[in-house]
Amino acid sequence: MSRNLYARITRDGLWDNNVVFAQTLGMCPTMAVTSTAANGLGMGLATTAVLVVANMLISSIRHVVSEEVRIPVYIVIIATLVTLVDVSINAWAHDLYKVLGLYIALIVANCAVLGRAEAFAAKYPILPSGMDGLMMGLGFTFALTLIGAIREILGGGTLFAGAHLLLGSAFSFMEMVIIPDYKGFLLMVLPPGGFLSLGFLIALKRVIDKRNAERAAAAAASAPVELAAAAH
Repeated sequence: MSRNLYARITRDGLWDNNVVFAQTLGMCPTMAVTSTAANGLGMGLATTAVLVVANMLISSIRHVVSEEVRIPVYIVIIATLVTLVDVSINAWAHDLYKVLGLYIALIVANCAVLGRAEAFAAKYPILPSGMDGLMMGLGFTFALTLIGAIREILGGGTLFAGAHLLLGSAFSFMEMVIIPDYKGFLLMVLPPGGFLSLGFLIALKRVIDKRNAERAAAAAASAPVELAAAAH
């Protein structure tokens, strides 16, 4: 049972119920900070940290907090964690902090964080709740990094440019020039590029989901025929 639960949590967070591509939540940071892949990665990791710890804390007090005050309590917990993440990034990754700026503090208002607290952490034990926060966070990070990578490649021909400045020297290996001597496509760096990238990626996900559903339906329809043939 637990293995099936963790498998479902993983699939929901990374793909089926992805925060950006399925739920279309957290659109403010998704559009605002994904001009480069490094920015998207930094924002995604910050949100993941808040999701994991918030889910585990809320799960641990779910039997103590009354229904009437649960939402204010959840918000206070999330706001406290966001403040800790905000000052930590400011202290140890100041260049990233200057890029993300206000959007770190706005994690408090990200519907995905409060949504997971209410929909999952308030109903499940600590470990599954932590796993849910981790997978939802990684799915969010994947979405932001992918959108940022598309915009950065088409907008400037690079990938993870300035990663060593934003995320630390350990990330310098990620910096690449994908299209040499490329003058860039300014539209992709501007806000319309974010909307275009998001729209095409959501459409692609729906096409993939539709094909997978059709294959599953065809396999389910052919199974009784194969069983009947084997019986004879």
